[in-house]
Amino acid sequence: MNVHKSYTKHFILLSVLLIVFLLINISLGSVLIPFQDVFLILFGDETLKDSWQTIILNFRLPKAITAILVGSGLSICGLLMQTLFRNPLAGPFVLGISSGASLGVALLILGSSLFGGIFLSFSFSNWATAIAASLGAFIVLSAVISAAKKVRNTMSILIIGLMFGSLTSAVISVLAYFSEAEQIQQYMFWSFGSLGNLSWTELTVFGLLYGIGILATFSIIKPLNSFLLGENYAKSLGINIKKSRNIILLITSLLTGVITAFSGPIAFIGLAVPHIAKMLFSTSNHKILIPSSAIIGAIVLLICDSIAQLPASEFTLPINAITSLFGAPVVIWLLIKKKKIYV
Repeated sequence: MNVHKSYTKHFILLSVLLIVFLLINISLGSVLIPFQDVFLILFGDETLKDSWQTIILNFRLPKAITAILVGSGLSICGLLMQTLFRNPLAGPFVLGISSGASLGVALLILGSSLFGGIFLSFSFSNWATAIAASLGAFIVLSAVISAAKKVRNTMSILIIGLMFGSLTSAVISVLAYFSEAEQIQQYMFWSFGSLGNLSWTELTVFGLLYGIGILATFSIIKPLNSFLLGENYAKSLGINIKKSRNIILLITSLLTGVITAFSGPIAFIGLAVPHIAKMLFSTSNHKILIPSSAIIGAIVLLICDSIAQLPASEFTLPINAITSLFGAPVVIWLLIKKKKIYV
């Protein structure tokens, strides 16, 4: 009981910060909306400006919810990968799932040069991009899972994932070589990542798939904790290593695939946030680390998105650039300063 009590204040503080940064994120943008008016609109006050209501309810609120889902999902995936591979520098994209999603989108956008106009007619739809990314991620996932069944060593799966990533990057480079400048630019814009392209319908589908992944994550807390002490220890507790490993790979692939499909590849959140959670909570218990990583990831991505919006300006920066500016120094600092990194 004491363990849970000692972290209650941490979770209350993080929850309050999440709500504060959510409201800040919604109030900032090319049109600055006062904080109290944002609050009133969210709670159904219809007496304020119609334009403000449209901006908040149709654009900024879906974007903020997307940031929370993406930030928390990537952070949990990063934590799962770091635990599974017992490698503090493993992230959600080490399995090559992101590369598979990128290949699907590249075939859709850049493939029209090679495969004709049928691809071009679909390439400007959000749904088409999401489906192409999901299919690409699923194909790579299937290949990684098939390989995982044939190798016993967990580190071999990590190397296989990296090789799939290299393979898909090579195919994308060939497609780009034969594509028009306009198509390459469109693909580049997708690869920058975006949180603001989702309608409520797309966000609902995203949320349902995300929910399945999160519920499944809480079912594998015991295997995750046992993996920290090595596979032999996990076996002595009666844990089925192969089954648990495949479940972790499936959950990570589902979350990473759906996030990349709907928002593009977003770097460093999954790599850096689990370490921040471990330092703040000073524990390796996944019952604490999974929710804490999720909340911190959501807060960090809301902050990054608020910076990317360039408040009071009509310009926005790529979210991927901001997360990299945040994440890279954190990883460098971890490597230089920390004598021991929890895994």
